[in-house]
Amino acid sequence: MAEHRSMQRAALLDAARSLLSEGGTEALTFPALAERTGLARSSVYEYFRSRAAVVEELCEVDFPVWAAEVEAAMAAAEGPAAKVEAYVRQQLALVGDRRHRAVVAISAGELDEGAREKIRAAHGGLVAMLGGALRELGHEQPRLAAMLLQGVVDAAVRRIELGAAEEPAEITDAAVGMALHGVLGAPPADQA
Repeated sequence: MAEHRSMQRAALLDAARSLLSEGGTEALTFPALAERTGLARSSVYEYFRSRAAVVEELCEVDFPVWAAEVEAAMAAAEGPAAKVEAYVRQQLALVGDRRHRAVVAISAGELDEGAREKIRAAHGGLVAMLGGALRELGHEQPRLAAMLLQGVVDAAVRRIELGAAEEPAEITDAAVGMALHGVLGAPPADQA
């Protein structure tokens, strides 16, 4: 019985990911979850009391996996500049992943303060790792720079998701250039 409930819960979360990545938070409804999983709508309520509860559990399950992938990419990089580049590239590589698209949709949608705090804490761990690499590079305000750099990554994510005129690789390269060299996007000619 417990295994069956666990499988049903996992199926509901997978359906929620699909709905969020396809249509954003508006698409995540209990009737849609029921239809995707073959459950009665009343059965969905046995697993989750509200849409916010589905969202919160997705955050708890998916964000740590996504964050671990960014952390692993940074750990595999040699040197602080390569760690900064890995931070940007890995996040942007995950844009097409349903887990990432669901987390982005969730972040823009309904979350109670507890769920928002969990996301902030997990994201804070990533930003702290980036801050460590920036500190190694000699940045005077690594925490501030890390938070601002995350803004560049967030803007690049939105640009890729919107299907901008530029290819995702172009957007990624531009974001890496900004991360490493500022708005010029490339090292000054005398440093190249």
